[in-house]
Amino acid sequence: MAVILAGGEGERLSILSGVRAKPAVPFGGKYRIIDFTLSNCVNSDVDNVVVLTQYNPRSLNDHIGLGRPWDLDRNKGGVKLLQPYIARGRVAEWYRGTADAVLQNINVIEHDASDTILVLAGDHIYKMDYQPFIAAHRRKRADVTIAVRHVPLSDASRMGVLALDETDRVVDWQEKPKQPKSDLASMGVYVFSKKALRRWLGEDRIDFGKHVIPAMLDAGARVYGYHFDSYWQDVGTIQSYWEANLALLDDRVELDLYDKEWVIHTRSEERAPARIGATAQVHRSLISHGCVINGTVVNSVLSPGVRVDVGAVVRDSIVMFDSIIRSGAVVDRAILDKEVVVGQGAIVGDGPDFDTPNRQEPGRLNTGITVVGKRAIIPRGARIGRNAKIAAGVRSVDFTKKVIPNGGTVEVGAASKREAREARNTAPGAAKTTESTNGHREAVQVRADTPRVAAGSGKPEN
Repeated sequence: MAVILAGGEGERLSILSGVRAKPAVPFGGKYRIIDFTLSNCVNSDVDNVVVLTQYNPRSLNDHIGLGRPWDLDRNKGGVKLLQPYIARGRVAEWYRGTADAVLQNINVIEHDASDTILVLAGDHIYKMDYQPFIAAHRRKRADVTIAVRHVPLSDASRMGVLALDETDRVVDWQEKPKQPKSDLASMGVYVFSKKALRRWLGEDRIDFGKHVIPAMLDAGARVYGYHFDSYWQDVGTIQSYWEANLALLDDRVELDLYDKEWVIHTRSEERAPARIGATAQVHRSLISHGCVINGTVVNSVLSPGVRVDVGAVVRDSIVMFDSIIRSGAVVDRAILDKEVVVGQGAIVGDGPDFDTPNRQEPGRLNTGITVVGKRAIIPRGARIGRNAKIAAGVRSVDFTKKVIPNGGTVEVGAASKREAREARNTAPGAAKTTESTNGHREAVQVRADTPRVAAGSGKPEN
């Protein structure tokens, strides 16, 4: 049995995970992040899979459904989607961590006949055969075996860092240390013996990396590492997500999506083939089915149904399902979520300044990538700088100005807030600030008998 942890919020992905769980975020044009873990299971002949969801699960539930694309729509085994639930005599609460999520569903695990349980993160990009991993676990009679790999030292502080002896037994463990001792890190991929999993889960052990593994090591349990040297990415930041997508365009790509021996399965709608028009120019890009290209696409990844009109340019960008780039528009070093419309002549990702961070999210948007949320509409002629954030559902009226500076943000209701301020300033008896001829600011009293004008009508309300 495999238990996939898919309830994470993934807040470092900014607005991309604002409307969906991180495992449901699109990747590589036609896929979702969780497709890689699900495909690893079925390709490894693991056909009994439990997916634990929590945060914004609707998109993930719709995507997985009954599991048919992964051949997991079975009467015996197959895939089950489980969320936190209320039981009689039990306090209702969300999963508090990775281990707590498994503990709250231990009854499902107990019903499985297998003696080993895979516990897998659902938000990583990798291809792995789990059978040699399980075989190594059994060969060493381990209580738990942890998949490990070397990572850049700068990334190690976000992971569990460990040391192994000559037999690959874990002898030291640090969970997300500020100063990592090593670059050997846990992938968040475990295989437990069922007996050990049952023993070491507990109400006070909320997280595997923070509580369960240290407790096992302190008690002398048999904890081993398993070296994994192939491609693996935790696309947990905007920069790493953008890089991992564009790395698919390399001539020598590390993650081969065309490998017939290890197919990545996904739920895919029936669409017409991609169409490249007479005025189109496409260079080094992934163009998914259903796309219609009449403009220029360079070094970019386009999901199904994207339309690029005549004279439009998409460069170094990720454009998700059914987005439209109208004529003369430019999208440069940007990530556009699903069903975005970029108006005629607009620019998304303008200027050479990649260093000014987003003022709302300086720790997440700081490498020059502009992010546009789901179903946002960029008005005609708008100019949006670098590290900008355009919230999901934004409409043209929410742009109070046509130029959004580097690090700027546009949110839903911005126009409504502006109208409310204007209404307050023009209310009977309100003090309105004006500029006098000598340069000093003066308060001017608005007469109570001044007729108010209804917004957008041009006519007095009374």
